[in-house]
Amino acid sequence: MKTLRLILGDQLNSKHSWYKTDQKNRVYCLFELRQETDYVTHHIQKIIGFFAAMRAFANHLKNEGCQVEYVTLNDKQNTQNLVENIQFLIKKHQIEKFEYQFPDEYRLDQQLADFCKNLEIESEAFSTEHFYTKRHDLKDFFKGKKQYLMENFYRDMRKKHDILMVGDQPEGGKWNYDKSNRNKWKGDHSIPTYKYFKNEVSDIVELIENSNIKTIGKFDTKTFNYPITRQQALDQLKYFCEVLLIHFGDYQDAMHTDEVYLFHSRLSFAMNLKLISPKNIVDTVLNYWRKHGETIDISQVEGFIRQIIGWREYMRGMYWALMPYYKNQNYLENTNTLPDFFWTGKTKMNCLKHAITNSLDNGYAHHIQRLMVTGNYALLTQIDPEQVDTWYLGIYVDAIEWVQLPNTRGMSQFADGGKIATKPYVSSGSYINKMSNYCSNCHYDHKEKLGDKACPFNSLYWDFLDNNRDKLGNNFRMGMMYSVLDKMDRDQLTQMKERAAQIIENPDNY
Repeated sequence: MKTLRLILGDQLNSKHSWYKTDQKNRVYCLFELRQETDYVTHHIQKIIGFFAAMRAFANHLKNEGCQVEYVTLNDKQNTQNLVENIQFLIKKHQIEKFEYQFPDEYRLDQQLADFCKNLEIESEAFSTEHFYTKRHDLKDFFKGKKQYLMENFYRDMRKKHDILMVGDQPEGGKWNYDKSNRNKWKGDHSIPTYKYFKNEVSDIVELIENSNIKTIGKFDTKTFNYPITRQQALDQLKYFCEVLLIHFGDYQDAMHTDEVYLFHSRLSFAMNLKLISPKNIVDTVLNYWRKHGETIDISQVEGFIRQIIGWREYMRGMYWALMPYYKNQNYLENTNTLPDFFWTGKTKMNCLKHAITNSLDNGYAHHIQRLMVTGNYALLTQIDPEQVDTWYLGIYVDAIEWVQLPNTRGMSQFADGGKIATKPYVSSGSYINKMSNYCSNCHYDHKEKLGDKACPFNSLYWDFLDNNRDKLGNNFRMGMMYSVLDKMDRDQLTQMKERAAQIIENPDNY
């Protein structure tokens, strides 16, 4: 039976069972589409990375003897629409059956499901064979429960897959070493130069420019430096284990003006494109640690693994449990516009300047920069979560909606009212100073609450708590801060609220 198999840009899994069987009468197709480049304004490095990885994967399949239809963005027969391109190839090759892997994005899942309903030939959808969990496992796990606590899910994952377990108890005696993962990096341990992949992409850059695709961010070189093949991802993983893992957990929340990546793995792009699986990563890290446990503390390993089998799988499960209505949640009814400096980095607030500039330059920021700097500011200034979603989805090379949306609308913006995060992740300037050196050379003073030199985060923080007392006052995790607010001098609070209103009204002046 002549079969057409679709491969999406984030389904580049060379270990998939599709490729282990006889390839006779099978045609694989990959498309570069304006449908995908234009539905949100992406970082130029994100588009470059996806196209480079897709092209490399298509070449890999061809070298393995597969018949591949790769349609470039400027192909004259490219309709720029996914299903229309599929229809064209069905006619061209006289296809009798259409197969695809389940998309991880709701938008594409619906588009392909609707297409197959009206298809005159047989169709079948397959697992991507990437995640530890199935699409609706988490929804079933929390069935009948009021709260979707990630920690409960994480512990179950540890037991189910026998990861860092001794019998039914956690190895090392603790389930979670999060308290050991909050150190400020002060230069005590030197940070090695990150592994740089010199992927030549001049032709893709020229294609993007000639196609007049609207992008954000910078790309000043001719090479893309994140992994775009499975082998590169494996090389990056090896480098992480040998060089970075030893201090990853200690400084995973740290931020510094002189460092872009610190001890982070830089594997998220490759993993989200499925060049490498989470199980592959976890097994490799565990095997390396077993051999070098005398020099690497368990807290480093657990902190990393928690990000993958806990947080990543949890976010994917929450996405499918709560879509499609989740995309429209706005519990705190925030409606303000994202400041212009989110697109330029031009602000006197040093933390935001560095986090945003880093994002614009590299298409990258680690989870605390996203959550406690840019996300914190957006929530405190009451930005419309739809605009925050759009910015996060566009600016990061690793951003795909299944992982971006629950992280942004749930964890960062508390727009779901607490389904993912049990409290809003907001802070004053003191937290940012605790975890970074951003405050040391800032125009503002993180210790001051009032006056022109006072850190804007301080007045914004207390204004946020006061404004949202009706929705947050009974939150058990917010009790201590509301107790402090209740004891605050009324005149001081009034002055802070006035300053907060000025910042919110004219954010680009700060």
